[in-house]
Amino acid sequence: MKDSTLPCNPSSPLPSISSSTPPCAADQEALSETMIEESISRAEPIIRKWDLGMGGLQKFSSLFVDDRREAKSFFEAATSLQQAINYYLKQSAASEELIRVRKLMKVAMKRLEKEFHMILSANRKNLDSGSVSSRSSRTRSSFSEFFEFSEEEVNSTSPPRTSPPPPPTPGGNAKLDAERATEMAMADLMGIADCMIACGYGRECIRVYKSIRKSMVIESLYHLGVERLSHPQMKKMEWLVLEPKIKRWLRVVKFAVKTLLQGEKILCEIVFSEKVAESCFLDISCDAAWNLFSFPENVAKCKKLLSPEKMFIALDIYEAVSDLSPEIESLFASKFFTSVRAQATAAQAKMGEAVRTILGQFEAAIQKDSSKSPVAGGVHPLTRYVMNYLVFLSDYSVHISNIVKDGPVNPQTPLPEPQFSSLTAVSEEDPSATPISRRLAWLILVLFSNLDSKAAQYNNAALPYLFLANNLNYVVYKVQNSNLGLLIGSNWIRKHESKVKRYLAKYEKLGWSKILSSLPENPTGEISPKEVKECFKKFNSSFQEAYKKQCSWVIPDPKIRESVKASVSKRILSSYLVFHQKHRGKHAKDCTVESFIRYTPEDLEKYFSHMFSEAAGVVDNNFKFPKKVVNIHC
Repeated sequence: MKDSTLPCNPSSPLPSISSSTPPCAADQEALSETMIEESISRAEPIIRKWDLGMGGLQKFSSLFVDDRREAKSFFEAATSLQQAINYYLKQSAASEELIRVRKLMKVAMKRLEKEFHMILSANRKNLDSGSVSSRSSRTRSSFSEFFEFSEEEVNSTSPPRTSPPPPPTPGGNAKLDAERATEMAMADLMGIADCMIACGYGRECIRVYKSIRKSMVIESLYHLGVERLSHPQMKKMEWLVLEPKIKRWLRVVKFAVKTLLQGEKILCEIVFSEKVAESCFLDISCDAAWNLFSFPENVAKCKKLLSPEKMFIALDIYEAVSDLSPEIESLFASKFFTSVRAQATAAQAKMGEAVRTILGQFEAAIQKDSSKSPVAGGVHPLTRYVMNYLVFLSDYSVHISNIVKDGPVNPQTPLPEPQFSSLTAVSEEDPSATPISRRLAWLILVLFSNLDSKAAQYNNAALPYLFLANNLNYVVYKVQNSNLGLLIGSNWIRKHESKVKRYLAKYEKLGWSKILSSLPENPTGEISPKEVKECFKKFNSSFQEAYKKQCSWVIPDPKIRESVKASVSKRILSSYLVFHQKHRGKHAKDCTVESFIRYTPEDLEKYFSHMFSEAAGVVDNNFKFPKKVVNIHC
């Protein structure tokens, strides 16, 4: 006899075996069998209605299209069949009832597998990585609301609140419609997965899921332009072929990790329970992640990368992997992803080694540069190249600091004994300086060691000091106006500003002392007319010689240029003006006065005003500037 308290509404929840507590074992057995038979009777019409093998279904119609109450009833029917299977297995593994229920279960699972496949395939756009990753704040349990109904909704024939939204109307909110469609597809997949796994068909469900989602990840990476390239393949490529592939990888790697793979993990964790989700994500993403992070490691092994002009693309790769490290650790935290995390770590380490190698090559290139010095004593192209290079290095300050810090401490190459300069490295001035500060200051010292040897090429005693002053001033300016100042420190800047002043003072002394010595120490003192003429003649000769040599010399910095002109003009004109005023009048009637008083103070002022302004004789060293450096305004 059937329990009259069981609900007879076919859309109401199916009864559970545990809902009754019989007073004795015999009664319990009879009641349980009755409830099982009742639940099968109630489940069968629901399952048969959606049987894919029924001839009446000419066109596939989804359980989830019109009313999710129907889908919930189907889930409950399948669950009750599983309860029946468990019950009959305890009775007899070969009973006719068990065979019948299992056949009915296959019909139900075949239907759900088809639904699962259709939802995954039809919602490729709604379930793309960008749409899914934006749902990261929602928990798995929150999606169960799509299958929760009140008693009134269960008994009602009107559309429930979880029915699909109507088609978007013109002027409607397309974004909200898309978000709703994404959430409903995720909820449907979760409901099917939970039901199939509970009914013992998890393998079939997971197989379909992995197959479709893995193909989507592979397809996405293909459209992003990520290629699977081995080290031997890269070795055979010309740089002009490899470089665009590196740049493409740099453009997409952040999206691939933070959106594509992150979205896949979120979807797995919503559709499946924790352990199953972890297994699915591993199979779907492992190959893609390995492909992403083996690329930079293989690039780092290529010898064609190891040259100073490739420094910044190497740093871009290192930066990309380093900046993604927190996401990589979080995304692939499971023990099953050890190889992926190791691959990313190895890629970063290899690229760090490549950067240190390139830095050593850059230092060697500075030391070996044998280009001539500019005829006019201006800023050497080598100085501009090196400082622009270092300025760009300082833009990667955090990463270049880590690279230098993590590397071995290489002994510094001995430098030639300086002839003019007296620069020191940061390590000598400040033992507490960071490794990157010492490294950068050492590279500047290597530069000046080379410039010191170039200064020796001049056959004039004063010009080397003007040359070194111009170049050191340019170096200090570049350090002050970039991240180099933060890395090397204000103490270094102050000391080298003082050295610029000392170079200029040395230049003034050697370049103009002969002119000053042609005038008497006391320009107002009494001397004979013959001595006056000799003083003027010596002044004329020495000034003409000095001006002829120095009129083409340059000081590129406007502030220093005006300062030097004012200083030289003051030193010479102050003495010459007094001497000229005292003796010009005495010889006014002398018919030969023009032969020995050639310059008036006003003439000298004009000559000085035109000095150091025009660049001349700049040497073209045919430097191969890195692309980032080329566009710098020097």
